[in-house]
Amino acid sequence: WLDANIDEGKEDFQKALTALRKIFVTVEPFTDVDQCVDYLTSIDDQKIYLITSASLGQTTVPLIHDIAQLDTIFVFCSNKDEHKFWAKECTKVKGIHDSIQPICMQLIKATQSCDHDAIPMSFIPKRQISEAASTKQNLDQLPPSYMYSVIFKDIILEIDHDDNKSMNTLVNFCRQQNIPEIQINLLQSNYHEKSPIWWYTKPMFLYGMLNRALRMLDMEVMIKLGFFIQSLHLQLEQLHQAQSANFQQAFTVYRGQELSQKDFQNLLDSKGGLLSFNNFLSTSKRSFAYVVSLSETI
Repeated sequence: WLDANIDEGKEDFQKALTALRKIFVTVEPFTDVDQCVDYLTSIDDQKIYLITSASLGQTTVPLIHDIAQLDTIFVFCSNKDEHKFWAKECTKVKGIHDSIQPICMQLIKATQSCDHDAIPMSFIPKRQISEAASTKQNLDQLPPSYMYSVIFKDIILEIDHDDNKSMNTLVNFCRQQNIPEIQINLLQSNYHEKSPIWWYTKPMFLYGMLNRALRMLDMEVMIKLGFFIQSLHLQLEQLHQAQSANFQQAFTVYRGQELSQKDFQNLLDSKGGLLSFNNFLSTSKRSFAYVVSLSETI
């Protein structure tokens, strides 16, 4: 959040900050342009959403617009009409708003799209598998990201979790991460009343936290969520066993996901090889859902 007039002692700022922290674990306020730019360029593996005042944004946005990790920009000002022209010239500027509420609504949609599209994949070409087999190499010669995800899955499914103890550990961690208390209490008080799939699909912190941990192979967070990952996996496995008898033939499911040019080329090169998604996947039997997802990404 870049604004020369930020006053952290003001009630309006604290209310806006609280609203943003219901969406993001990390919110960094800046009053100095150079410090903000240094921060933007120091982040390598995460998408950044920037809220900027119009006075600083008009001169700063053209300079930072092409920073790869900067995904979306919102202009926060009281005079929207005055700044429409320059904002339209910058494709990453997605809106000009005079209050924090509409910005928060757009940020929620943006983070949901980000979590959906950022699910990582490991590509192993058929040639690499054949070479490993012909030379009798071990599986540890395969890409590290693939091996880490396979090993973690094997370990996490074998651990005998104490749900109450694991929940207390997760709750303490969530409080350290400034997760809204109302969401923490909801999870802790009602966890066993709902299914793991229900919790995973509920629009709250759990979905994003789990996806980010799996995407970045953040072992600390993955271990804290281990009991939930195990329960979610087991429920999906049980549903598959119960329903698979009803489907005698293979069928197609659809999923729309944004790919970088590099990943798309890796996908083409991996035909006949292995493709591993390091996450839980949401799909649909309706191709329309795929088209909608793709159009939203574009």
